[in-house]
Amino acid sequence: MTKDKRDIKPIRDAIDSIDRELLRLLAERRKRSIEAAKVKEVEADWFRDKTREEELIADRVEVGASHGLDSHYVTSVFHDVLEDSIRIQEEYYQDRANEGPGSLRVAFQGIAGAYSHLAAQEYFSRKGATASYLGCAQFKDVVEAVEKGHADLAILPIENTTSGGITEVYDLLLHAQLSIVGEVKLKVDHCLLALPDAKLSDIRTIYCHPQTVLQCSDFLTRLSHCKIEYFSDTALSGKKIREDGLVSQAAIASEEAARIFELSVIERSISNQRENYTRFLVSARKALHVDPRIPCKTSIVMMTGNEPGSLLEALSVFREHGINLTKIESRPILENPWEEMFYLDFQGNLASEKIQNGLDEVTRRARFIKVLGCYPSKDLPAPAARSPLSAEDEASTETVIAPIAPPPPDVRKASGYRLASREYKADDTVIEVKGVRLGGDSLVTIAGPCAVETRDQIMTCAREVKEQGGHILRGGCFKPRTSPYSFQGLGYEGLEMLVEAGQKYGLPVVTEVLSPDDVARVAEMADILQIGARNMQNFTLLSEVGRVRRPVMLKRGMSSSLDELLQAAEYILAGGNQQVFLCERGIRTFETATRNTLDLSAVPVLRSRTHLPIIVDPSHAAGKRELVVPLALASKAVGAHGVMVEIHPEPEKALSDGPQALLFPQFSDLMDRLYNGRHK
Repeated sequence: MTKDKRDIKPIRDAIDSIDRELLRLLAERRKRSIEAAKVKEVEADWFRDKTREEELIADRVEVGASHGLDSHYVTSVFHDVLEDSIRIQEEYYQDRANEGPGSLRVAFQGIAGAYSHLAAQEYFSRKGATASYLGCAQFKDVVEAVEKGHADLAILPIENTTSGGITEVYDLLLHAQLSIVGEVKLKVDHCLLALPDAKLSDIRTIYCHPQTVLQCSDFLTRLSHCKIEYFSDTALSGKKIREDGLVSQAAIASEEAARIFELSVIERSISNQRENYTRFLVSARKALHVDPRIPCKTSIVMMTGNEPGSLLEALSVFREHGINLTKIESRPILENPWEEMFYLDFQGNLASEKIQNGLDEVTRRARFIKVLGCYPSKDLPAPAARSPLSAEDEASTETVIAPIAPPPPDVRKASGYRLASREYKADDTVIEVKGVRLGGDSLVTIAGPCAVETRDQIMTCAREVKEQGGHILRGGCFKPRTSPYSFQGLGYEGLEMLVEAGQKYGLPVVTEVLSPDDVARVAEMADILQIGARNMQNFTLLSEVGRVRRPVMLKRGMSSSLDELLQAAEYILAGGNQQVFLCERGIRTFETATRNTLDLSAVPVLRSRTHLPIIVDPSHAAGKRELVVPLALASKAVGAHGVMVEIHPEPEKALSDGPQALLFPQFSDLMDRLYNGRHK
């Protein structure tokens, strides 16, 4: 039997010619997809027509059968073609809404060959964007690179199908001034890499990332002769064994890392689960506008009250508004033991009325809420195409579906606040901090010195507050003074003393913060942040405390109206922090008999306008200790939720506001009269 001597080259040339024609036609098809997107942009309020797609696949299968092609092959090919068409149209809409992809600088954790780098390459190659990559040592460096403008986008791993959530990234998202603008899911194929001459029996040390150890634990338990050394990045571990040049070392990393560092792959696919995926989030300084025709997710983080049913109450909002939750993850609040933050993903566009109404209701029931971003998602079904209705259909629909009544007019809208208004939330807000409930029917007393001066002084005051039944310890550590020569406070040294005194006597502490740069650090230590009268309209500072999870006491400015006070509170509430209470401390008038004029009428007026708790500071209003007790009693009479007074063991020696500080016997008398002896 003789072999066929025909030359195979003409056959291969013919195949190459066919392939080139296929590629030309695919490119032509892409152009038509863009043309379709342009038509839909103008004429359609839908993006994806599932019926049309099913009909197209059925038609192609039938045509393919006439050419001898099986249905599975044709279906597989045209599913990919359709997905490409949909992706192209999505990118067209997004580029139009968000200034196009352009040339982007992308920060990631690790070096070239790391999984974050591979995920970034996959994400941006799909978008058709030109990207340059900036490797960073740690996740926090990735976030800072974008916040400081060194990069346009950050890519961060958030969860893995084997090892679960990446806690460090969740914590970073809470504090970062970034917005999620995209996601990508990368299939992770862990490989054991070593020098070209190494064998598995030679390996004694394996370098790998801690998350990788969890994902490859079954494989690693079989290598009892090997020591595991943690490394900050998968690709960096490959670089190390190349630089060390020891056959006894191995690394767990990607096959791409093996190619970059000229290593051999000893074992492939060593993950516990073959379907091992990591989800990455893409974040930017500016939030993304997602075309309503594109399926998308919204991610938020929230904190609820620390009481039975508070989480259920917040989550029930999603069911009531028909919003599909796709993920919930909890993280402990480090500075508040046994309290949790909850990270949620849900289906829907932040711009839609349904989502806005749902988030409004969640905000009413949460203590803190932050929108992390709204972004396109491949996991969710697209909004269905709506068939045009005939006039008869529209008429019949109107008779079946009752019209939605318009919302009641927002009577305070013209005054510039909404979240703080009674129209937004009818029930009183109650703020709980370390067992103290501020708001509702309780009367809270905040007491302590104007300024923390010495450790003995603040300890003595804390003991007196505790023994007399006070609830919260106050103390100024950063003092804004009219004169530059006056005592300015001990700063962080004083804050440490204040916190120590509060912890010793079981009292939450409140102190003033003056600078946006100090907010995060002070919030790590103090239980309540105070915004003083001089800073009531420091909008940068207000926005910054709106991003933290600590309750905020907002003092009324010396010449501010009540509307202006509530507008200032709105800055904090709009930032996500719903734990705000107001403090009336007297306003400046022509009267000179007192330091300020205590506006007690503000309390019932504010209670009618806002759900936020209101306290009164008679010490700063009076300026004289003999007036503090009667003004404090009057504050209770007009409905204040609490009073804040200054006390000092030796007021005549006080470094700040000694004349208005109560002597300890006067404070004892005040507490006895406020609470009718119940705390003694």
